[in-house]
Amino acid sequence: MSQEPQDRPYAGLRLMHVHAHPDDESSKGAASTARYVAEGAEVHVVTCTGGERGSILNPKMDRPEILANITEVRRQEMERARDILGITQHWLGFVDSGWPDGDPKPPLPEGCFGLAPLEESVAALVRIVRAVRPHVLTTYDERGGYPHPDHIRCHEVSVAAFEAAGDPDRFPEAGEPWQPAKLYYHHSFNRPRMQALHDAMQQHGLESPWEERLKDWKPEPEWDARITTRVVCDRWFGVRDQALLAHATQIDPDGFWFAIPRELQAEVWPTEDYELVTSHVEAPTPEDDLFAGLLDHPDATGGRI
Repeated sequence: MSQEPQDRPYAGLRLMHVHAHPDDESSKGAASTARYVAEGAEVHVVTCTGGERGSILNPKMDRPEILANITEVRRQEMERARDILGITQHWLGFVDSGWPDGDPKPPLPEGCFGLAPLEESVAALVRIVRAVRPHVLTTYDERGGYPHPDHIRCHEVSVAAFEAAGDPDRFPEAGEPWQPAKLYYHHSFNRPRMQALHDAMQQHGLESPWEERLKDWKPEPEWDARITTRVVCDRWFGVRDQALLAHATQIDPDGFWFAIPRELQAEVWPTEDYELVTSHVEAPTPEDDLFAGLLDHPDATGGRI
């Protein structure tokens, strides 16, 4: 049975998430992604690197044959997560920079995403933006969400591409200009959310996976106040979890990702949270929808097709 139009309010609208590594699309914003797909939007993910230098974080997958084929394994994991979420996905084509460990930190490896010329990376993303023509683009804040060099570079590339994609004088060889209407940063890993989940676990007599981290997590009210948009998506937490599990080298099914019962998460914090950074349509904040301001203005960015 086909869905009624009122069940697909976002039909014709396009959302693009730009992420650093395979698995980021499942650990950041996956439930809201699944909601928008279910309600008619097209969702596209751009993955900047192949995650080639990522550590194997699931003990059950820490085997020589997995490590020897990590590039192909991570591509296959991404394909499974992509199918679970119902998205399309593009590889930007750069090599994982790895996590520089040490004090002082060692230099980044030659040829990695973090060292690629910015114009080269921006041109590659502009080409995809102009081909897909998203109305909304999301990426990381200036801290990268956390200070991995690929996450910080992903932020820099995404913001520059958002600004350049609609400019006919920039990268004319990359296709017809297209200006996304809105730019957001992910903020779901915010301290108030983690504190609320931690408190709820303790109130239910359960061990919280956030206890130690919260001890060292300095409150930053001004940073948390940057959140403008909370997308209710608890109905899709199960899809998010299945997408996470698809990244078996990165996600331990017995680890902290699944330590908080899904029902408790839905009760305590049923949203994924974002910061509206730029909008070319009228969209007063606070919002509860990444497409706020677009539903009533379908021609705001050149038409919905």
